[in-house]
Amino acid sequence: MRNPGTSLLEVVVLSAADARAAVRGGADRLELVADMSADGLTPPAAVWADVRDAVDVPVRVMIRRAPGFGRGVPLDRLRADAAELWSSGAREFVGGWLTAAGDPDVEACAAVFGGLPDARWTFHRAFDHIPDRTAAWAAATALPGVDTILTSGGPGGVGDGLAALTADAKAETATKAMAKATTAPADDRSTADTHTRPLAPRPRPRILVGGGLLLDHLPALKAAGLNAFHIGSPARRGGWDRPVDPAAVARWREAIG
Repeated sequence: MRNPGTSLLEVVVLSAADARAAVRGGADRLELVADMSADGLTPPAAVWADVRDAVDVPVRVMIRRAPGFGRGVPLDRLRADAAELWSSGAREFVGGWLTAAGDPDVEACAAVFGGLPDARWTFHRAFDHIPDRTAAWAAATALPGVDTILTSGGPGGVGDGLAALTADAKAETATKAMAKATTAPADDRSTADTHTRPLAPRPRPRILVGGGLLLDHLPALKAAGLNAFHIGSPARRGGWDRPVDPAAVARWREAIG
């Protein structure tokens, strides 16, 4: 996989065959799910094992048991799913739940992912249904292990969310600049500086653009500084009942650069 400063193409897969096809087309990372009629649920552990053994790129496994953005099942069930997958080698996940008020379900996120050593995860597009986007970013950044936000800029998809995504990108750039400004070599700091220099902000999760994403959206998104992209149905010819097409993935890989 490319280093974090370069582009990322993540492809949704349902099987080991999908995974191999996506990697042949140039995918950097995979999101493994089951049942796209429910917008992606937790896959069986055996399918995860097949995918794990089929490819050598990172695979993020969905933890989600019901449609919608609430927990859908008892929290212990979600925690057991994550623990089972972690015990069989999964270290990267996708998840995220909202409360009845539409806020991030911090209790669920911490319970499911906070106890998994070295786990990293993506807060999926439930994020786009949080009413206050600024507060959503602050809450997501504080969650244990989250390093990526999958977002289309709002519930209507990338076409409607370009302005919000551009604003997100500017905020990400500003956070990085502030972190750089508050981190200086030790021999460049006076004793006084160490007491007066503001603490560096916690790094924001990476913006992963997906949800109604089209090739035509890429120029504006790349111009805004966004370089991580997520595709599902565009990686297939004919919808979710068709396998991943390496040629389709390759077109996205070339366009992303």
